[in-house]
Amino acid sequence: MKTVLMVAEKPSLAQSIARILSRGSMSSRKGLNGTCSVYEYPGTFAGQPVRFKMTSVCGHVMTLDFLGKYNKWDKVDPAELFSQAPTEKKEANPKLNMVKFLQVEGRGCDCIVLWLDCDKEGENICFEVLDAVLPVMNQARGGEQTVFRARFSSITDTDICAAMARLGEPDHNEALSVDARQELDLRIGCAFTRFQTKYFQGKYGNLDSSLISFGPCQTPTLGFCVERHDKIQSFKPETYWVLQAKVDVDEDRPLLLDWDRVRVFDREIAQMFLNMTKLEKEAQVEATSRKEKAKQRPLALNTVEMLRVASSALGMGPQHAMQTAERLYTQGYISYPRTETTHYPESFDLKGPLRQQANHPYWADTVKRLLAAGINRPRKGHDAGDHPPITPMKAATEAELGGEAWRLYEYITRHFIATVSHDCRYLQSSVSFRIGPERFTCTGKTVISPGFTEIMPWQSVPLEESLPTCQKGDTLAVAEVKLLEKQTSPPDYLTEAELITLMEKHGIGTDASIPVHINNICQRNYVVVESGRRLKPTNLGIVLVHGYYKIDAELVLPTIRSAVEKQLNLIAQGRADFRQVLGHTLDVFKRKFHYFVDSIAGMDELMEVSFSPLAATGKPLSRCGKCHRFMKYIQAKPSRLHCSHCDETHTLPQNGTIKLYKELRCPLDDFELVLWSSGSRGKSYPLCPYCSNHPPFRDMKKGTGCNECTHPSCQHSLSMLGIGQCVECESGVLVLDPTSGPKWRVACNRCNVVAHCFENAHRVRVSAETCASCEAALLDVDFNKAKSPLPGDGTQHTGCVFCDPVFQELVELKHAASCHPMHRGPGRRQGRGRGRGRRPAGKPGPRRPKDKMSALAAYFV
Repeated sequence: MKTVLMVAEKPSLAQSIARILSRGSMSSRKGLNGTCSVYEYPGTFAGQPVRFKMTSVCGHVMTLDFLGKYNKWDKVDPAELFSQAPTEKKEANPKLNMVKFLQVEGRGCDCIVLWLDCDKEGENICFEVLDAVLPVMNQARGGEQTVFRARFSSITDTDICAAMARLGEPDHNEALSVDARQELDLRIGCAFTRFQTKYFQGKYGNLDSSLISFGPCQTPTLGFCVERHDKIQSFKPETYWVLQAKVDVDEDRPLLLDWDRVRVFDREIAQMFLNMTKLEKEAQVEATSRKEKAKQRPLALNTVEMLRVASSALGMGPQHAMQTAERLYTQGYISYPRTETTHYPESFDLKGPLRQQANHPYWADTVKRLLAAGINRPRKGHDAGDHPPITPMKAATEAELGGEAWRLYEYITRHFIATVSHDCRYLQSSVSFRIGPERFTCTGKTVISPGFTEIMPWQSVPLEESLPTCQKGDTLAVAEVKLLEKQTSPPDYLTEAELITLMEKHGIGTDASIPVHINNICQRNYVVVESGRRLKPTNLGIVLVHGYYKIDAELVLPTIRSAVEKQLNLIAQGRADFRQVLGHTLDVFKRKFHYFVDSIAGMDELMEVSFSPLAATGKPLSRCGKCHRFMKYIQAKPSRLHCSHCDETHTLPQNGTIKLYKELRCPLDDFELVLWSSGSRGKSYPLCPYCSNHPPFRDMKKGTGCNECTHPSCQHSLSMLGIGQCVECESGVLVLDPTSGPKWRVACNRCNVVAHCFENAHRVRVSAETCASCEAALLDVDFNKAKSPLPGDGTQHTGCVFCDPVFQELVELKHAASCHPMHRGPGRRQGRGRGRGRRPAGKPGPRRPKDKMSALAAYFV
């Protein structure tokens, strides 16, 4: 019997698809990576009985990165990144072992069906999966097709079964367009980012951003925000005057009239008009009109409109709104949320989704009336040829979804019901008056049929004052005529919704990437989100954009990126060559980069006005090992120490606090040590500012502290304070924190594991002796006599934290509250021995406990 492997984009999606196709009769098991499940069930495929295996990836399997030394900022000229630096595909998340997992599940399979998201990114992931799986699958016989692509827009029984019945092939051109975008963004972004980050952080101390980044889409996005800021700053208010008149309809109700001239900017002329009308006692009716009008129902919902509304009406940032929509999609509540289309195809079943809402407590009556009377075909919008508009696929309640997911779902559902409702019809009445030589008008609206505004009440026609019944030639008494002085007001800062509109108009990013670019300029401290989700540029964001304009305006204008996006779309359509587009675009930006580097003084002149030099920033903290003068601690991101006498800057670990460490000095370079801490319940360790930036030993990585230093005799080093291999990660060593007493801690020097131990102990030291069972270093612990937990009123005990039964009750393992990259992720150093590092001759290093369920592992939480 043949085996068919099926791969979805997310674990939850795989479960839903498997449940639908197997009719619930399936078995499940965890894959080797512990994250992705595998669902197995029997069925038929191409008319033959087969065994199906359904599993998933977790987004992109691979990511593009530079090879070897080209990832090191200090060793490579950024200009080399445009052409000379080779790239390679690496696993996007090495912890998941996704390639090995796919190969294990694909081995021996005869066919593969790809259920990745149906957009360009999804097509790209298809080929990432195929690269991993095809080499281990059974070879096809006689040219038989073995690779299939399922295309679907929602997680419903009908859509999934229909997709399975009409399988196609993955689109290689669309995948290539994503490869091109990834390589362009990597090479261009890294080159500009590395150069300007090193240049400006080496000169200024209060930029307050750990990365001065450039992005082909990110920078034009920032440019829109700064352009609006410049308009606000350059705005000069003008005074104008408005003539306002009131007439008496009856004794209690005056009617306010609008001046047909609207406003004038000359005070004397305005006064002349006032003088000509204020003596008049009557207003004569010159014309009346009554006209029936319609307010059109909305177009079907696409991604950009959903993001606009989420920001402006729901107060949700674009990236958060997109993540929420994707969760609703994978749970089967809505159709695929990434679409540019606002037009339903003629074959689309509109009644099916509408019937799902027929018993909903909020809009059941409206839906039942529509189904009974016959739905109205949605307006014809734009057909981008991708997915149908965003549509609710099943009913849900607020209790079921909760919070922001419900609010987004509610809007999507109300919008869909509105698209199949009738237009709102209303009667607009207007009356034109003449008071002396000047003409005035008043209008009123009366709703005839609410139509779609019944389900979208915020779109309803505003109630206006009803107009008096009058005819041409009638007169009404003038109650008042006066002159109002007003001023023009500046535009406000861009809202996220307005920014999304501008990005869509100018072709900056895609419906999926727009939220990412907006989030990036916020995270980089280029803009701050103020009330009303308005984006106000920071000094850094303003100076960067003004600097780009000064050197090369095309770096920040949307025109060049829009042209690149058109070329990428031609690749996706098979009308442009991948290599030619890539080579031409990189050549253009390489020339721009060299000109930017040669002209950086222009941007630097702007920086000097807004930011302080390193020597004038920060406060004295520790002494330099070279000149023995105090170095200044610059707390703004990225935190660092600067010696103004030596003109040297030493980077420090981020996302924690730094303080002087007992005025102790490093035995290698005489620099004063500092103590980094992530908080009272987290981890802390001393570090030498110079060693951290210039590792003295081959097996010590840049950016690390004394807890990874293998100096054989320094009292602060891993050799003296290391205990044994971490019980969770493969490459870390548990190191005693000598500053943590009386609430002592042992922390892994690689991952975020922390063991709280020996509370109230007077002293804890790492012994030179090792455990006979596991070869971990023993600990010498002295307890306070009044609070000693040792049996028999003992105060001193030496033992192994992994094996000693006395110590097992005194250790509690937790995760440290640290987010610094050196404590997590793929950057952990591999290949070193399992001990504490280099030790004096005859002093063996500790090893991993033989019993994995011993002391610390047993307390793992």
